[in-house]
Amino acid sequence: MSAHSDDAEQIPLEEVKNSKNGAANATTQDDDDASKSERIIYINDKARNAEEKFSRNNITTSKYTILTFLPINLFEQFRRVANAYFLFLLILQCIPQINALNPVSTAVPLVIVLGITAAKDGVDDYKRHQSDKKINNRNATVLQDGSFQTTKWRDVNVGDIVRIENNQHIPADILLLSTSEASMFCFIETADLDGETNLKVRQPLAATGKIGVNEGSYVNFTAKLRSELPNNQLNKYQGTLEYNGETYGIDNEKILLRGCILRNTNQIYGAVVFTGKDTKLMQNSGSPRFKRTRLDRVMNSLVFMIFVILCCFSLVGAILGGLWESRTGIYFRAFLPWETFTHNSASIGALLFLSYIILLNTLVPISLYVSVEIIRLGQSWTIDWDLKMYHEKTDTPAKARTTTLNEELGQIEYVFSDKTGTLTQNIMTFDRCSILGTVYGDPELSERSFSASKKVDFSANRYHTPKFEFSDQNLLQDCQIGVKPVHEFFRLLALCHTVMAEESDGELVYKAQSPDEAALVEAARNFGFVFAKRSSSMMILDCLGTKEQYELLCTLDFNNVRKRMSVIVRQGNEIILYCKGADTVIYERLDGSNPEIQRKTTDHLNSFAGEGLRTLCLAKKIIDPKFYTEWKMRHHAANTASVGRDQKLDAVYEEIEQNLTLIGATAIEDKLQDGVPETIANLSQANIKIWVLTGDKQETAINIGYSCRLLTENMDEVFIINGSNPESVKSSIENFQQRIADIKRQSQGENDVRTSHEDVNVFGLVINGDSLAYALEEDMKFEFLKLASECNAIICCRVTPLQKALVVKLVKDNKNAVTLAIGDGANDVSMIKEAHIGIGISGQEGMQAVMSIHGRWDYMRMCKFLNYFFYKNFAFTLCHFWFGVFSGFSAQAIYDSWFVTLYNVVFTSLPVIGLAILEQDVNDKYSIRYPKMYVPGQQNILFNQKIFVVSLFQGVCTSLALFFIPYLAFYAGAIDYNGITLDNLQFLGTVIAFTLVIVVNLQIALYTKYWNIIMHVFIWVSTISFIVYAFLFYSYVFFSLSASQFSYVRIHFQVFSSPYAWFVTAVAVVFILTPSVLREYFSTTIRPSLTERIRWQQVKHGDIDDGSLHSATVKRRRSTHSGFAFSQEPGISNVVCQDNTNSRSTPVPV
Repeated sequence: MSAHSDDAEQIPLEEVKNSKNGAANATTQDDDDASKSERIIYINDKARNAEEKFSRNNITTSKYTILTFLPINLFEQFRRVANAYFLFLLILQCIPQINALNPVSTAVPLVIVLGITAAKDGVDDYKRHQSDKKINNRNATVLQDGSFQTTKWRDVNVGDIVRIENNQHIPADILLLSTSEASMFCFIETADLDGETNLKVRQPLAATGKIGVNEGSYVNFTAKLRSELPNNQLNKYQGTLEYNGETYGIDNEKILLRGCILRNTNQIYGAVVFTGKDTKLMQNSGSPRFKRTRLDRVMNSLVFMIFVILCCFSLVGAILGGLWESRTGIYFRAFLPWETFTHNSASIGALLFLSYIILLNTLVPISLYVSVEIIRLGQSWTIDWDLKMYHEKTDTPAKARTTTLNEELGQIEYVFSDKTGTLTQNIMTFDRCSILGTVYGDPELSERSFSASKKVDFSANRYHTPKFEFSDQNLLQDCQIGVKPVHEFFRLLALCHTVMAEESDGELVYKAQSPDEAALVEAARNFGFVFAKRSSSMMILDCLGTKEQYELLCTLDFNNVRKRMSVIVRQGNEIILYCKGADTVIYERLDGSNPEIQRKTTDHLNSFAGEGLRTLCLAKKIIDPKFYTEWKMRHHAANTASVGRDQKLDAVYEEIEQNLTLIGATAIEDKLQDGVPETIANLSQANIKIWVLTGDKQETAINIGYSCRLLTENMDEVFIINGSNPESVKSSIENFQQRIADIKRQSQGENDVRTSHEDVNVFGLVINGDSLAYALEEDMKFEFLKLASECNAIICCRVTPLQKALVVKLVKDNKNAVTLAIGDGANDVSMIKEAHIGIGISGQEGMQAVMSIHGRWDYMRMCKFLNYFFYKNFAFTLCHFWFGVFSGFSAQAIYDSWFVTLYNVVFTSLPVIGLAILEQDVNDKYSIRYPKMYVPGQQNILFNQKIFVVSLFQGVCTSLALFFIPYLAFYAGAIDYNGITLDNLQFLGTVIAFTLVIVVNLQIALYTKYWNIIMHVFIWVSTISFIVYAFLFYSYVFFSLSASQFSYVRIHFQVFSSPYAWFVTAVAVVFILTPSVLREYFSTTIRPSLTERIRWQQVKHGDIDDGSLHSATVKRRRSTHSGFAFSQEPGISNVVCQDNTNSRSTPVPV
């Protein structure tokens, strides 16, 4: 948005025009009516503003207080089906008449689970409290009691006048009143709002800007601001300021938002407009969300399903138990009398139903959730400790800030990424150039040889910047010997821009809104053409030690339609137009006098673009003074037009930007994060769709899309939506949908058979923020999503933080897919919160494929864990039910009660936890080389309801074999060598328990692909632990402590000394495991999956080196897309080059 002149800023209200006394005669009733759609702020009048009860400036992102933590956290935890289920079981177990197990077996694990989760939530919320406290207690300088005093951010109020120093954060949304700079400019960094680290220029109204740093003038300063209501639109603001009897229009260029940082400006003064939750930053921040994984949701549904199964088994047991009591048990009442509170078999059946609920509750033991929490914690540690995700330069390791989302990293289908700082480092470097057909900096195209590894020495130039590097010494030599085209090339770069220059600590410092422009001006500076100073009508250069002064006659501004900018300067009697812009628009306006130079430059541009560099063409024109005088009159008329001003200016600009002479071309590298193209190629092959959501300009985003291979030349088409109204956006969406259908139909008609690799990235889509606002409306969002779903790469540019979140929400709510959002700034927080998984990065780490490797491993591990856990617990629990057939369905436990308690805690816990934390089917290098292995996670192949049913069936079959093989073996009256019969309950239960422990631990050995010393120890120690347990808990010592609690006294001697018991155990183990061994052989040898084939390749060929990881994934093509290096705001030249009537300083005389 361009800045207005002093006259343009004075916009009277209609009421002022129609009233004799203007705003002073506005009635109180008018204010009341207006307040419904706007807020009225009395600047520097605390009493009147207090009546409005505006929001305080403190922020709260925490969820709990000390008083609310326990009830709210417990409420949230008992919303989980499993926790509520176990609480219900615990209540039942406290009823002695129906209890078949010790209540401790449920109470202790439940308390542990609730306690661990509460502690984790408490620590997380404490950190949020600390963050809030730190922000709310930052210092602010506010006008109070006639002087500026230091106070806290939380005490800043609407209407206060604040003073902000250089490099300080803006404490609230404020109206800029004045600055300490003579130019009346200030510079702000908005990285936390839009992700852009380049500086933005802001300027106050001329009427208030003239106050400057005269703090005494603010003591009696009063004004009335009619402001829009709080909203989340970062790029728009509407308001009017009534000051000294005049009314001025206020737009977004006069507002500084909370979250910005003041840069390169000593001081500014402003009036607070929005505070706290009303600020635009907070309006764009989403509320905290508790995220659950897809497996969590599956587990919840399975818990319900298992509970239904449990009820069915319990109902069957209760019915059969009631029938047994009525038909058989009635004859045993003499020595097995009924309880006094039971009167018939029906009441006994009802009690048996509850008893079976308790007895069979280990179908889903609470230890499942304890194990899940431990496993996720361990998995998060493997991420934290991964050296391949450690950034050595900044000493920054990866940090999993939540333990609940690890496995979802292996199921991602949509990645939403910020651009700046995530895909790119936002570091622009002058890489190479072409001057009148001679290329510099490109070792392949240069006609003169140079060492690409040897950097040019610029130390002879006192203005050189140490960080600037260039590899071609020939360019510096041509500058020094006076090659005229080279001088003209750098002179253009030093003049045609909107950069500001100032001295700081004796050093020349540039203030640029666009990092592209800064890179070009810095390049000219280091080669000896130093932009030294600017005023509203003057530019001064230091050209190889010689001062050159140019009168700045006019600046022809850049915008997305023109794709170029020009300056018209006068030196002596010569008027020169210098122009830089995209090659397509510059070539259309050349005089055609030297086609050979144009051809060579075109070749160079294609080469630069093929390397992903951002290019600009440079041209000039000598203007006839008489023609310029006539043109200037037409320009003035267009510039002052009240209707169609922009269109008329474009026409006037077009008139003078003709018959240009080509000078050359520049190539700038926007440095990508390490490995970004390879990562994107891998993600694409893994069937992951990538959306880039950025606050950058459209062309900037498109350039990066091509340089990082998100957009490619082999795409059928890249669609661009930049409509300015709902109708045009809807029309574009419909037209593009039809275009996609036509292309697909044409391909089918031509029998264009493509390989799966060629199908990737068929279509791309680019949409700007204004169009996206319409596309996300209710009547259009599903059509937009349908179009986007047809595209493999989508770029949304100029989007606000809230729009980022809305895009993520649209996909998350309407696609059965896991979404991931990744960003590096506060402007990405809403998006990160909205996605299933959020990743915040710091420094320059970029997108890491290693994260998806951990996700694939963790998903595979968790699926194996769940599959095994349900299997082993069905095998364990259902033995109780089969025993009921021979015990009158009395809900009698087949095992010792302590074995029931320790089964999932001691005998089977370590192997399954080790498997779920350490298991690898293939290593990380093979995982990167073969991205297709990621697809099973997206399709829920490894664990779903079908696999659950198979696990359940396997568990049922195992329980049948576990019970009936020993039962039938001992039923015939088997005796040991001492003549003692082996058909008693304790002997049978101990043999079944010992066999069970062996079977389930050997079963997990079959599941394990990645063997290491830890897994060996876990499996064999867990198996042997039963023998240790038996010698302890079945000993006379424990029996003497409590005969009722430890009733299996010395049974272990009878079991372990019986050869027959060992034989029966061996037979049962072999019988049960044989089908599993055959199935494993079939799935790995007869019909192996893709993962199994790759695993055998790893076993056969061993490891692969890192250098070959991406050899099969990155398709390098020389791009014909010519991205141009412009990213400043349209209209910025009107700010930095405007008439000096808005400046407090006198311009340098010409």
